[in-house]
Amino acid sequence: MKNILLLCSAWAAFLFNAHATDFPQAKSNNWHHWRGPEANGIAPTAKPPTKWSEEKNVRWKAPIDGFGTSTPIIWGNKVFLLTAINTGKVDPSLPRPEDQPKRVFDITHPNTTYEFIVLCLDRKSGKTLWRRVATKMIPHEGTHRDNNFASASPTTDGERLYCWFGSAGLFCYDLEGKKLWERNLGKVKIGASLGEGCSPVLHKGKLVVVRDNRGQSTIHVLNAKNGETIWMKNRNTRNGWSTPAVVEHEGKTQVITTASRQKEGVRSNPGKVISYDLENGNVIWECSGLTDNAIPCPIVEDGIAYCMTGYQGFSVLAVPISGKGDQSENILWKGNLGTPYVPSAVLYDGLLYFTQSNQAILSCVDAKTGKVLMERTRIKGLSNVYASLTGAGNHVYVFGRYGKTAVIKRTGKFDLVSTNTLADRFDASPAVAGDQLFLRGHRFLYCIGKLN
Repeated sequence: MKNILLLCSAWAAFLFNAHATDFPQAKSNNWHHWRGPEANGIAPTAKPPTKWSEEKNVRWKAPIDGFGTSTPIIWGNKVFLLTAINTGKVDPSLPRPEDQPKRVFDITHPNTTYEFIVLCLDRKSGKTLWRRVATKMIPHEGTHRDNNFASASPTTDGERLYCWFGSAGLFCYDLEGKKLWERNLGKVKIGASLGEGCSPVLHKGKLVVVRDNRGQSTIHVLNAKNGETIWMKNRNTRNGWSTPAVVEHEGKTQVITTASRQKEGVRSNPGKVISYDLENGNVIWECSGLTDNAIPCPIVEDGIAYCMTGYQGFSVLAVPISGKGDQSENILWKGNLGTPYVPSAVLYDGLLYFTQSNQAILSCVDAKTGKVLMERTRIKGLSNVYASLTGAGNHVYVFGRYGKTAVIKRTGKFDLVSTNTLADRFDASPAVAGDQLFLRGHRFLYCIGKLN
C-alpha cells in the first residue's frame, strides 16, 4: 500500500509539473487574462481579420443578458464571461431610486436583487455550454453610468476559472462549471459610489486582488486552490481601478500596482507606483509621478514598468524594476503626453501605443527611449474610447465606444488599414486568440473571423 501511495504521489507531481511547464505555451495561444497572455494587450500568435462588418467576417454573435463590461477570456474551445442581471425584485425596505438624495453623476443605490452570472460559450458556435448563478444580492452601492456590477474580467490557469464580482464575492469553478470554492472579501465603499473594477491576476497558484477605495484600501494574495489568504496588506491609497502586473525579475516575483493619491496628501500629492514582493507582501520599491484615479494597468517588459494615468493631467512613467525603496529619481523616462484615463495602453514589439483621456486621439512612443513617434493623432470616425488597445498580426486595434474600430499597422506612424463598424456599443476590452477577435458589446458577444 505504501508503494502504491508513493507511486500515486509521484504521478500527481509529474502531472502538476507537466501542466506548469506547458502552461506558458498554452496561454500564448489563448487569452486567459483581461490583457492577454503576456499582460500587455498583445496576442503574439494570433492573426485575426482586419476588416469586418455586420455582414462580413462575423462568425457568430450571441445575445448576452444583463450588463457587464468585463473582457471575455478564451481557453481552448471555451469562451468565459461575466454579467450581472437586474431581476427587478424590489426590497420595499430600501428607498426607491427616485426617492434617494441627489448624488454626483445622478448615481443611485439599487433596491432590487441582481444575479451575478458566469457564462461559458462554445467558441465555434457561440452557444451556451453552461451558465451559473454565482450569487444573488442587492448591491450595497451604485455605479457610475459608465461602470456596472460585472466589470472585472475572469482569469484561468487552464484548470480553474476565477470570477471576481468585487463586493459580491470571488468564485472559483472548474472549466465544466462545477463550483470549487467561493470567498467573500467584504464590502468596500468606492468614493462617489462609482463602482468597482480591478480584475484578479493569477500567477503560479497565487491570486492577486487589489481593492482601492475610499475606506481602507487593501491588496490580497490568495491560494488559488482554495481561496485562503496567504497575505493581506493595507494600502494608503484612495479610489483606484487599475489591475496589477505580476512579473518575475532577478529571483523575485513583483506585484506592480498603480495607486491614486494618498489619503493624507493634499491635492498636489501625486499618485504613485508601488511594487510588492509576491511571497510576503513587503514593498520592494515605490515611484511618484502619476496623476489621480489610477485605471490603466502597468505593462512590464525587459525590466521596465510602463505606468500611466490621465485624470486631471497626463503622466507616463518608465521605471526600472530592479531598484529598492523610493525610485522617483531613477525613472528611465517620463512624459506628460496625452495619456489615457480609462483604456490601457498596448506595448507591441518596442512601440507603446495609447489614447488621450477617453478620446480617439492616438500617440505612439519608443518604449526604450520615450521618443515620440506619433503625437496625438485624431482617428476620424471614432468618438470616445473606453476599451483598451489590442495588438495582433502586426496591427493595433482601437475600439470606439459606438461600434467603430480602427485597425492601424504597427509602424509607429498613423498607417490606417481599415475602419470597421458593428451595430452595438463597446466599452469592454477585446480578446484575441488564433484567427478570432472577440468583441463584447452591450447586447451581443461577437466572434470576428475570416469566412471562407
